[in-house]
Amino acid sequence: MAIDRKPEFFKGTQLKVAIIGCGYVGLPLGLRFAEAGHKVTGFDTDPKKVSMLNAGKSYIEHIPQTKIQQFVNSKHFGATTDFAKLKEVDAIIICVPTPLDERREPDLSYVENTAIAIYPHLQKGQLVVLESTTYPGTTEELVLPILEKSGLKCPMVSGPDAENVLGDFFLAFSPEREDPGNKQFGLAQIPKVVGGVNPASGRAACAIYTPIVSKVVPVSSTRAAEMAKLLENIFRCVNIALVNELKMLSLRMGVDIWEVIDAAATKPFGFMPFYPGPGLGGHCIPVDPFYLSWKAREYDFATRFIALAGAVNTAMPYHVVEAVATALNERKKSIKGSKILILGVAYKKDVDDLRESPSLKIMQLLQQRGAELDYNDPYFPQLHKMRHYNYENMKSVPLNPQSLASYDGVIIATDHSSYDYAAIVDAAKLVVDTRNATRRVMRHREKIVLC
Repeated sequence: MAIDRKPEFFKGTQLKVAIIGCGYVGLPLGLRFAEAGHKVTGFDTDPKKVSMLNAGKSYIEHIPQTKIQQFVNSKHFGATTDFAKLKEVDAIIICVPTPLDERREPDLSYVENTAIAIYPHLQKGQLVVLESTTYPGTTEELVLPILEKSGLKCPMVSGPDAENVLGDFFLAFSPEREDPGNKQFGLAQIPKVVGGVNPASGRAACAIYTPIVSKVVPVSSTRAAEMAKLLENIFRCVNIALVNELKMLSLRMGVDIWEVIDAAATKPFGFMPFYPGPGLGGHCIPVDPFYLSWKAREYDFATRFIALAGAVNTAMPYHVVEAVATALNERKKSIKGSKILILGVAYKKDVDDLRESPSLKIMQLLQQRGAELDYNDPYFPQLHKMRHYNYENMKSVPLNPQSLASYDGVIIATDHSSYDYAAIVDAAKLVVDTRNATRRVMRHREKIVLC
């Protein structure tokens, strides 16, 4: 039954909240709303995930099973594949992927298909929030027209005269800021940026998020909120590209770039340390710059700085493979036919997250050059078919002195805390370290190649 709501309604407790997409972003968000006392339903197209959640089981390493069980048992959390149940909720929050396609252009099919799934069930007075990272204009240009196919309207108005304009439903954008594995800043501690299609939508979105985060930061529009998210991640992308480029120069000059960064970081103002690596990974930083570059072309604007950073970071897996080739060549071996072990396939240390991991690209390049390849990762006992890679028959091999000694080269691609780097260097014939993980290993430095 349709309910005529005002923005203040979403300040209430015991709201019915739908989370669409129960992955690394949606599941923590849903549990946080449940923790605040709301009735949460997770919507996902994967029936296996839905079954696990309803059984109180976790499929994400850093989300404890006991937490899911707690809210399932208290009836504050459940999951479904039935989108018709969206009719029963007060707020709908979209947390679906926004990857790049094969041409490295935005793939908004998940967002578009989600909006298409929502509109037949959209009710008057409901709040819809998009959290998926995307280019400025997506909420207004893509999501809004699809939702309005329901016959309900959400007027795009601004300015002082718009303050009291209410549409049939509310629509806003609030970018996710999830950082898997970050023990210092969880969802509750991270401020939430919110922008509405109109002032009433902005107020409604601010109202629903205020109880679950440390601070809500309202901005004037969905476009401003969308751009803020891109700025955060492009800032990191550009600075990581800078240190990656300086790393390659430092290697030629015989300078330890990690020592240089640590020294520079002692300056108490005007400097923020970033660290080099084998390439960018994760759900945001490797992807977001391309979203803005793509949208900028609509305005005849070339984002040259962003493009350069993207080119530097994209080249890093190739740099790693060349470093491996050079190191093997110095030992009178070629990549073709060499046995190589990759340590770590997660995109960063101590997480079970493969998204955009540079390890996957390094593996692909090594296989293309004829290497015999294995991997070890405590978070991934087995790999599966992915969007751009297919390693579904590969399993993590045991890590012991005998197995390490059987490889011509070992590549540290992800510096998991559980690895004993001294033991790895002791047993291996060659260690190519992309993360400076061996910095405290004093023995057998002649075996270690930093790249």
